Amino acid sequence: MSQENCDCARCPIPRPERCCENLSGLAPAGCPTENRRELIEKARALLEEPNQKEFARQAACQEKEGYRLGEGPPVPVKPRLLEIAEFAARMGYRKLGLAFCSGLFAEGKKVEEFFVVRGFEVVSACCKVGQIPKEELGLDDRVKLRPGRFEPMCNPLLQALLLNDAKTEFNILLGLCVGHDSLFFRHAEAPCTVLAVKDRLLGHNPLAAVYQLDSYYRCLSNG
Repeated sequence: MSQENCDCARCPIPRPERCCENLSGLAPAGCPTENRRELIEKARALLEEPNQKEFARQAACQEKEGYRLGEGPPVPVKPRLLEIAEFAARMGYRKLGLAFCSGLFAEGKKVEEFFVVRGFEVVSACCKVGQIPKEELGLDDRVKLRPGRFEPMCNPLLQALLLNDAKTEFNILLGLCVGHDSLFFRHAEAPCTVLAVKDRLLGHNPLAAVYQLDSYYRCLSNG
């Protein structure tokens, strides 16, 4: 029997009073915590698969370590860059993959150095690796950034294959384009995390637009 799709983004219950975070909390109509017990149990069963529970356990531990606890609300104390290194160490990973955008080459170099200094081996692949022209995608000068010149396509499939071939244990994405990141996720064999996503306009901080949807970026709210 089909069931109504969950819509947590529209939950009208204040966060402290929601049933997903409060054992005596409230649930709106269609709440998956109340109405999708079969999927909740399926998710529980997935945790019993090899390495799943330990991965989830260490992720939960890392979440706590990202805060300083005291009398008031938890205070964040670590940037994501450091948390990735700590989580990889918790999992016992030594060989990391770094799939990065060629437009962030300087940042990619710094990120690689950051992990190497902490004892990790890093295998890195930039997005233009492979020298495959955009013409092989059926594209011509009309969709090139530099018409009339050779322009290699971004190649997340090769990035994934290179890291798979190196048998990386944990992959880190840095600034891959929308869609290219999806292809990488689909074909990478090792678990992946994202250090930073690409946002060319906003310094790779897409939430800046979200924070201003009611003000400077309200034009985006009109469809």
